[in-house]
Amino acid sequence: MRPILMKGHERPLTFLKYNRDGDLLFSCAKDHNPTLWFADNGERLGTFRGHNGAVWCCDVSRDSTRLITGSADQTAKLWDVQTGAQLFSFNFDSPARAVDFSVGDKLAVITTDPFMELPSSIQVKLIAANPSDQTGESVLTIKGPQGRINRAVWGPLNKTIISAGEDAVVRIWDSELWDIRTLALIKTYVTERPVNAVAMSPLLNHVVLGGGQDASAVTTTDHRAGKFEAKFFDKILEEEIGGVKGHFGPINALAFNPDGKSFSSGGEDGYVRLHHFDQDYFNIRI
Repeated sequence: MRPILMKGHERPLTFLKYNRDGDLLFSCAKDHNPTLWFADNGERLGTFRGHNGAVWCCDVSRDSTRLITGSADQTAKLWDVQTGAQLFSFNFDSPARAVDFSVGDKLAVITTDPFMELPSSIQVKLIAANPSDQTGESVLTIKGPQGRINRAVWGPLNKTIISAGEDAVVRIWDSELWDIRTLALIKTYVTERPVNAVAMSPLLNHVVLGGGQDASAVTTTDHRAGKFEAKFFDKILEEEIGGVKGHFGPINALAFNPDGKSFSSGGEDGYVRLHHFDQDYFNIRI
């Protein structure tokens, strides 16, 4: 499995997202500029310029025409994917961390970090069909739990919002009652290093984990000792089945192509590595 190295960012990667068709890959990094790539050959198609801080997260609409990004510059922005033009900017009083389009792309959930005296929050925005009709008003705002909310996504049929954060709790918010449901632990995948990213194969019962160590320790550690590799686990048996090396720093982002035949990883080293699986991968048996 020979990787394709994609160098387009000057700072560490933070997030990776494939579009629904699996032919486009979006990458976010601390260099302020979300980037668009061909998912097959790694060709860079362009960048989205307008943020003034690290970009933490992105999501692309079902028809691949719009991109939403969340940034440390206290904004979440809507973009035209084809032209790279900024369509709208949602402004906040604290950094925007996670973004996610609802099914149908008529809503977007955006989380903001705790900042100064402000707590974390989960906000829902209406997404107008015509960008000229877009407003920044929130149709719903939920005061978040203690600490930062690292990720929030829509549940099935937009009836719930699932959030996870620094307090090590995954919460499911009911979209009608906005209560918090209790989740039961089902599976545990154990590694000997911090985990920064995880992705589940849409094709096989595989889970891939990535991480390494704290960024502050990278410069004092040989990359061979840092264990900067993506580890694959059997989702059912919880056993490690293999690993993919290559990054020279911790892995911060992972994503499977929707067809399950490739995956990409983004690291502290500023590289995106695109991996197309060999046929042997699909014949793995435990």
